[in-house]
Amino acid sequence: MRILITGGAGFLGSHLCDRLLAEGHTVIAMDNLSTGNIDNIVHLVGRGDFSFIKHDVTNYIYVPGQLDAVVHLASLPSPVDYLEKPIQTLKVGALGTHKTLGLAKAKGARFLLASTSEVYGDPQVHPQPESYWGHVNPVGPRGVYDESKRFAEAMAMAYHRYHGVETRIVRIFNTYGPRMRLDDGRVVPNFIKQALLGQPLTVYGDGSQTRSFCYVSDLVRGIIRLLLSDEAEPVNLGNPEEYSIRKFAEIVNELTGNTAGMTMIDSKTLDDRVTDDPKVRCPDISKARAVLDWEPRVTLREGLTKSIAHFRERVCPR
Repeated sequence: MRILITGGAGFLGSHLCDRLLAEGHTVIAMDNLSTGNIDNIVHLVGRGDFSFIKHDVTNYIYVPGQLDAVVHLASLPSPVDYLEKPIQTLKVGALGTHKTLGLAKAKGARFLLASTSEVYGDPQVHPQPESYWGHVNPVGPRGVYDESKRFAEAMAMAYHRYHGVETRIVRIFNTYGPRMRLDDGRVVPNFIKQALLGQPLTVYGDGSQTRSFCYVSDLVRGIIRLLLSDEAEPVNLGNPEEYSIRKFAEIVNELTGNTAGMTMIDSKTLDDRVTDDPKVRCPDISKARAVLDWEPRVTLREGLTKSIAHFRERVCPR
């Protein structure tokens, strides 16, 4: 297949490029490098089956030749990014999805949208199945990201029903691994960076809020299975093993040998980064198991050990 990946120089996009190339596909990575990093794909430059286009997907997209699939990963998924650039976040979810769907329609290509567990908001159903419509604050500070993805899903399904585009929608739960940005603002790079610097890990609230962490290789394997499947409606991909943030911090400190412990930030002083922050987050992956024969394989400790080794080279270079 000849596949376009928007956000191809990002954390997830670059890993997906690697895996698709390894499986014999031809890949075009597109990224405006606002949050992506060319270093993530520099090892692919010069290959005959790989090319890179620097482009903002909110503008008209031109790709010469046939495309078999368009994988739309471009977004600003970290709190640091979508709080700093709220309008751009909404634009990439709305205009970017419109432009990439239009390209898929014109090329007769299959379209896969990277959506998010954030469409469930601060959930009142736990774990979260795809049938749950969510509990989102549309006017809160993080609503720009949540609603951009909810709108993108609606647009994908409209193109599927009205234009007959073969759509695939993956709802991604917390994913981590090498190539995450140190300033990403999400809990995994935050904790690992602090631990490697010998600092106490910053925990918001009492640390009882929960997350489920999926290693990037597991997610990429699931995305490819979904792309090649016949499932048009959303599918959760994530690890159903749930951890409190406090417990997760303890594991990071243990694996890094950090003895500085944690710093608990009183909930009364919390800023926009954690306004409407979900109290629980855990995927129901029954559909992924049934439709894709998929479930995660990498344990949290195994994935964190690999991630810590990667971050150590960047935080503590020799």
